[in-house]
Amino acid sequence: MNAQELVQKMTLDEKLLLIGGTRGFFTREVERLGIREVFMADASQGINIRHDWLDEPMTPCLEKSVAFPSMSCLAASWNPQISEEYARSVGEEARAGGVGILLGPGMNIYRHSQSGRNFEYLGEDPYLAARMIERFVKGVQSNGVVATIKHFITNNTDYFRRKSNSVVDDRALREIYLPAFKAGVEAGAKAVMTAYNQFNGEWCSQNRELITGILREELGFQWLVMTDWWAIEDAEATVHSGQDLEMPASKILQAVPRLLDEGKIKESEIDRMVISLVKTCIAMNLYDSDFKKNELVENLPAHEEISRKTVEEGAVLLKNNDLLPLDGTGKILVCGKFLDTIPKGGGAAEVEGFNHISLRQALESEFPGRLHFAATPTSEDLSTADTVLVSTGTLDSEGWDRAFELTKDDENLVSLCCRSNKRTLVLVNSGGGIRMTSWADDVAAILYGWYPGQNGYAAIAGIISGRLNPSGRLPITIEKEFSDSPGYGYIPEGEELYRGWNDQEEHKRDVYDIEYKEGVFVGYRWYQQKNIEPLFPFGFGISYSSFEISNAATDTPRIGQGESARIRCTVKNTAKRAGKTVVQLYVSDQEASVARPPRELKAFSKLELEAGEEREIDFTLPPEAFMFYSTEQKRWVSEAGSFTVYLAFDSTDDSQQVEITLV
Repeated sequence: MNAQELVQKMTLDEKLLLIGGTRGFFTREVERLGIREVFMADASQGINIRHDWLDEPMTPCLEKSVAFPSMSCLAASWNPQISEEYARSVGEEARAGGVGILLGPGMNIYRHSQSGRNFEYLGEDPYLAARMIERFVKGVQSNGVVATIKHFITNNTDYFRRKSNSVVDDRALREIYLPAFKAGVEAGAKAVMTAYNQFNGEWCSQNRELITGILREELGFQWLVMTDWWAIEDAEATVHSGQDLEMPASKILQAVPRLLDEGKIKESEIDRMVISLVKTCIAMNLYDSDFKKNELVENLPAHEEISRKTVEEGAVLLKNNDLLPLDGTGKILVCGKFLDTIPKGGGAAEVEGFNHISLRQALESEFPGRLHFAATPTSEDLSTADTVLVSTGTLDSEGWDRAFELTKDDENLVSLCCRSNKRTLVLVNSGGGIRMTSWADDVAAILYGWYPGQNGYAAIAGIISGRLNPSGRLPITIEKEFSDSPGYGYIPEGEELYRGWNDQEEHKRDVYDIEYKEGVFVGYRWYQQKNIEPLFPFGFGISYSSFEISNAATDTPRIGQGESARIRCTVKNTAKRAGKTVVQLYVSDQEASVARPPRELKAFSKLELEAGEEREIDFTLPPEAFMFYSTEQKRWVSEAGSFTVYLAFDSTDDSQQVEITLV
C-alpha cells in the first residue's frame, strides 16, 4: 500500500498525531494501519546514544557507539571515499540500534571561525563540501537509514541562534550556501532539517519561500522536511510553508485543530504533511518489524579502524621546521590540555564512544621510555627537554559561539614553551580555526588534530613519530586576526560572547540581523579579493614527502557554451618516501560583468604516490565550472571570455596555469 492510500484510510485525529514527534526522538504510530513509531538519533560524530532523553534505555543491541572524529577533520581528509566509509559505519550502527532516521550530516558553510557548530560541518568551500556530502549521504543510506541534511539554511552562528536573522542575497545563497544541500538532495537524501535562525526575515522552519520555493521546487526535494527541536513560532505559517514534521510536537498539535475549525488551514495541507512522512518511511522500509539489525554490532571493530583512518588522512601538519618526524632518541616533555580526556564538540553531535585512547596513552605507546609529563612546566623543565609537545585547543559546542583566541592561560603556556625551547610542537585540538598569530612564527611545528574521536590520538602519535605520513589539507582558511574575517562584526554592538546554554536570555531578546555583506566572497575568496594574507590558506598542508605539479595542459583551449573543458597535469613525488597529496583545481574568470572571486575550487584529486613516482591526472570541468548565478536573469549563466585554470597544492599556489577561452 502506498502513502496516499494509507492517509486516505486515516481519521483526522490519526493524521494530526503524525505531524508531530513524541518522547523526544520518535515519530508517532498508527498501529491499526501498520505505521510503527520511528526512532531518530543525533549524529555528526557518530550515534549520540541519549539514554537520559528516552523513557527507557535503547535496546541492548546498541549499548555503545564509536566516537568518530569531527566532521571538520573528515573534510580535512579531502577524500570522498573516506567520507562514504565513515558514513556507512555510522549508518550500520544506526541500523543496529533500530535508528531509522539519522539527524545528520551537518553541512552548513564555515562562514567564520567562532561558530560553535563548525566542528559539525565540512569547511568553507561549497564544492569541497558538496563532494564530501554526496558520498556521506550514500554511505548512510546504503544501510536503509535516512540521512537528514541540516541545517537548512545559513545556520552560521550559535550566538542566540533562535534570534538571528541571516540576510543573504540570491547570488550568495546559490553560489555558496546551497551547493552542498543540492548535492545532498541529488545523492538521494530522504530528509532535510530546517534551521533555528531566520532567513531573510522569516523563520526557516516556517519559511514558504525557502521550503516550498527553493528546497522543493528549485532543488526538487520530494521527501521529509522536519524542524529542529522546538523551533516553531507560528503553527499556521508552518503548515502553509511546506514543512512536514515538528520535532518534538508542541505548538502544531495544540494549534492545528483550532486552525482547521477556523478555516485558516486545510485538511489537504495536513494530508500533504503526513504523506511526506509516510512515503519516506515506506521508501526506506522503516515500518518493517525486522528493521533493527542486531548483528551489525559485530562491525564495531571495523568502524573503529575507519575512525582512526579518518584522522590519519585528516590531521593537518601546518608547520615543520625540521622537527618532525621525531627521531628515536631524546627526552620529550608533554604538557597542556587534553592529555587524559579526549576533546569533542558538545550538544547534539557529542558522542561518548568506548575503547578510548588518550593522548597520554597514545604517546606512551609510540615513544616508550622517552616521555615526561608536566602539568605546570617551568622554564627549566622546558629548556632541558630535547623536544616539547604542548597540547592546546578549544571545546566548541552547539548553543554558543566561542572566541577565536585561546584562553589567556592557554596562550601563556604555548608562549612559554616557545620561548623556552625552540623544538616545540603545538598540537591543536579544535573544531575550527584558532588564533595562532602571536606564537606561530616561534614554534618548530604545528599539527592540527581537530577533534580526533575515540582512537584518533593513535594516528596523531603515529604522525609525530613518522610511522604515518600526514596528508590532511585545510578545509578552512585560518586568519591572523578575527577582524580579518568576512564574518567579523556579526555580534550586535555592545554585546559579547557567552558560554553555556542561555535559553532564558535568548527567549527574552529581540531578533538581530546578520547581514552577509561579503556576498559570495566567503573564506579564501574573501582573503584573496581583499588582499588579506591569512596565517594559513585554504587547502594548505605539509607532508613528509614532497611533490611537484608540471606539464599542465588542455586539449580544449577553446570551448563553446555548454561544453566541458579537459585539463591534465603531471604530479610527481620528489621525495624518498611514499605519500599522499591533493591536487586542487581553481578557476578564475579574467573579466566578468559581475564581481567574481579571484579563484574558485572546481575539482580536486587525492592520490598516493610511491617515492619518485609520477602520474598524469585528468580533470573534466563541466560547463557549470565557468558559471555564476545572475540575480537579474535568476539563473546560472556563463559569459564568453578568458579563464585561468590553476593546478595547485593550495588556494594561493599559482605555479601551474592553463588558459581556457569560452566563446
